[in-house]
Amino acid sequence: MSHLSANELKTRGVAAIEAALREHSEAIVSFRGKDRYVVMSLAQYQHLRECELEAALVEAKADVEAGRIVKESVEAHLARLDSLA
Repeated sequence: MSHLSANELKTRGVAAIEAALREHSEAIVSFRGKDRYVVMSLAQYQHLRECELEAALVEAKADVEAGRIVKESVEAHLARLDSLA
């Protein structure tokens, strides 16, 4: 993974990000010597989001199959949420 400093971003801007992403799919941005952010292409970000959504779908299907769900009306659901607060 490539590294960029905040100062490099300040002086070179998007060109620094583009150069870093030519060789790697992500780049770490450091600020005052500490790694703080990760930048990536929009395509890479969308791929990660799709992976997250797929994992959530698998988890939800497992919950349904295991019976860890509640079937109720909207009113009953809101009442149950109110009782939790």
